Amino acid sequence: MISAFQPKIILSVYFCKIIIEQKSELNMKTIVLLMFVIIIASCASQQKLESITEIITTTPEQINSKLEFEFTPGKAHNHPSIAIWIEDLEGNYIETLYVTQYFAKGVFGHGEIEQGKWKNESGNVRRPATLPFWSHKRNIKAADGLYAPSPETAVPDVLTGATPKAGFTLKTGSKATDNMFRILVEVNQPWDSNDFWTNDKFPDDFNYKTSLQPALVYAVTVSPNDTGMLYYLNPIGHSHYSGKTGELFTDISTITTAREIFSKIAVTVK
Repeated sequence: MISAFQPKIILSVYFCKIIIEQKSELNMKTIVLLMFVIIIASCASQQKLESITEIITTTPEQINSKLEFEFTPGKAHNHPSIAIWIEDLEGNYIETLYVTQYFAKGVFGHGEIEQGKWKNESGNVRRPATLPFWSHKRNIKAADGLYAPSPETAVPDVLTGATPKAGFTLKTGSKATDNMFRILVEVNQPWDSNDFWTNDKFPDDFNYKTSLQPALVYAVTVSPNDTGMLYYLNPIGHSHYSGKTGELFTDISTITTAREIFSKIAVTVK
């Protein structure tokens, strides 16, 4: 996978090549210094972007416990889809706290004319492999039989937000009244292959090929009474590779770069 700053370095080297070709009278020390300055400036620009933390606020219908999430991007972060929700200790779905907007609405920046063919305007896109564990937990089926949100079964605006470019803080809350409840997060990036989850692993499964490495699920059990307590979410499994079921697969030994989308996911009870 190409990291976010590599294109900038490549571009910097290209400009250095131009300098060398057009300024042949420059001595080698000057050229090396110019290359160093340009590359450092490019890296600094990327680091500045990654240091920016967006603040997102969602407003569930009822809040009994305030929650604040901190998502720290990892080296494989590249505009992932995210869902955050609450369950009781028996695994029963209670409510959704946040879903990235494109998936939450079923409408993406480039609509799909047919499988693999796109148009240069927004439109409906069906991606059941994106966040299937959350989709099945939510248990709202669209007219086409899929649990992924469609424009008709979209997540309410107050629970969605644009896909964060890097790290972000989510301020929200839950209606859960139990002494303990579970917080779950599902994360996925499209076309995220590795040596195990290859493009030709399931050659006839189009939905699989939109995801490759399946969505990764994180969880933690919290007490609403622990005001000020910081909890860290850890991976507990991955979703079905093409979203056909709501199963959770606890063996994540084949998941590699998908585990590096976020280096840390934490939540504080406020």
